Amino acid sequence: MPTLEELRPEYEQLFNTCIINSRNFAAIDRIALSITGSKVTYEAIGKPLNIPWYFIGIIHAMECNLDFKKHLHNGDPLTARTVHVPRGLPKNGNPPFSFKESATDALLHEGFDKVNDWSIAGMLFLFEKYNGFGYRRNSIKIPSPYLWSFSNHYTKGKFSADAVYDPELVSKQAGTATILRRLAEMQVITFSDQQLNRVRLIRELGETVRYAPNIVNEDARRLQVLLNEAGFPLLRDGKAGERTSNAYKQLTGKYLPGDARRK
Repeated sequence: MPTLEELRPEYEQLFNTCIINSRNFAAIDRIALSITGSKVTYEAIGKPLNIPWYFIGIIHAMECNLDFKKHLHNGDPLTARTVHVPRGLPKNGNPPFSFKESATDALLHEGFDKVNDWSIAGMLFLFEKYNGFGYRRNSIKIPSPYLWSFSNHYTKGKFSADAVYDPELVSKQAGTATILRRLAEMQVITFSDQQLNRVRLIRELGETVRYAPNIVNEDARRLQVLLNEAGFPLLRDGKAGERTSNAYKQLTGKYLPGDARRK
């Protein structure tokens, strides 16, 4: 099994260049807003264990589709112990279980209470470990859809069952890293990473740059430089036109000021 330190540069590079597919933007926003809306519930579970609330929320989205009537372990109903892997949990107590007691059991079962590294790379490693490193096999070698689905880093290929890989199957579920990225872009959560500082700068600078396809503006050029560094291939001509506004929209959720498409 690979280690976090071996994979840290890859995680950081992929996260820094992650762009949410425009067709999935609304779906990702719904998930991010739902997780944010349940922050108090996730905090009540995570704080005693020193686990970030949004990490729990993302697992809840992946395993339970944000349903509070299901086990965080695997999405089985809380009315009984888990039936699917991991089976027979929680071992203590009697059903029906509350979401809090079941979620706490799931997090302890995975040893997340012993984790000290909650950096972006640290969380992405835990997400991939949680789902498995099967996509790293030499015969497959694709970024895991469990992390990167709905982003520019994933196109197709998915395990349809344990040990059954279909190279043409496309994941219909948002990836954990993609959700984490959107929460950061929405400034719901913050990290010290350079890319997220760049997102903040883009957001602040973009609100001062008006849509003007035929006028050269140095602030527009600065914005284009930052957007290029964030993974958007733009001509750095200082003209804040359609492509610059589209890139700003994809990163922040809104077009540049003055763009007629901005609501």
